[in-house]
Amino acid sequence: MSQFTPVEIANWIAIYLAAGICCAIAMTLTVTVTLHGMWRDRVWENVRSVRGAVLFVPKMWWRWQKLYLLSTPVTLGIVGSFAATMSWS
Repeated sequence: MSQFTPVEIANWIAIYLAAGICCAIAMTLTVTVTLHGMWRDRVWENVRSVRGAVLFVPKMWWRWQKLYLLSTPVTLGIVGSFAATMSWS
């Protein structure tokens, strides 16, 4: 079993940190945009019925999920370009 060199370990840690930071930024932005969209559309007005209350959470989750999944190519591009600039030897 081959072991990683200290440079490789440091590079992998840096890549995981970069991915974590990008995901945290994406999470913050998508939650903010989702909450703003909810406020703009006044979605709480549909919660007055039982059906509206039951469907409220899945609708909001889907709204957030679409936004978050759209950030995936950007995150992969940023982390991939960061990893390409590293020296692995």
